[in-house]
Amino acid sequence: MAHIDLGVDEHQHPGITGLLMYRPETGEPLMDLAQVLLRGPNSLTPGERELIAAYVSGLNECKFCYSSHSASAAAQLDGDTTLIDQVLDDLDSAPISAKLRALLRIARVVRDDGRKVTPDLVAAARAEGATDVEIHDTVLLAAAFSMYNRYVDGLGALAPDNPGMYADAARRIIEFGYAR
Repeated sequence: MAHIDLGVDEHQHPGITGLLMYRPETGEPLMDLAQVLLRGPNSLTPGERELIAAYVSGLNECKFCYSSHSASAAAQLDGDTTLIDQVLDDLDSAPISAKLRALLRIARVVRDDGRKVTPDLVAAARAEGATDVEIHDTVLLAAAFSMYNRYVDGLGALAPDNPGMYADAARRIIEFGYAR
């Protein structure tokens, strides 16, 4: 149960969905940002960008965002959340590209403190083929998802335990995107 009355059935609109409906004047720009970051044109695939969002959300221990973005990443990468769990459990041994691993290292420090992004982390990402846009968007994804995580958890939004609900939402996002 959210800390405030959202005016919607939280079981029908769990997590961030009910929060966005509560204040559409702030919800719409937040969803537009998610659309650009996760679905817009980019050399990183939507699945890779969803993985970054899931990784940051997992580090922040935001159950709703981790579950939803893990389902979306899995649906676009390998169809299984095992990979996302592996990345969260042990980034160094997870079966991902060296470039994505270097970008996730940047995301990891951004979610803690953006000032911890060092020239060495950026150089390591570039050495693995990351472009300036990919580095930029990784930093912005990590910062934005830290905000989204704090928004969801700070208002105590409902995070269902049903994995099927997250998989259904992932299919809708893949088909229709984030912008309303």
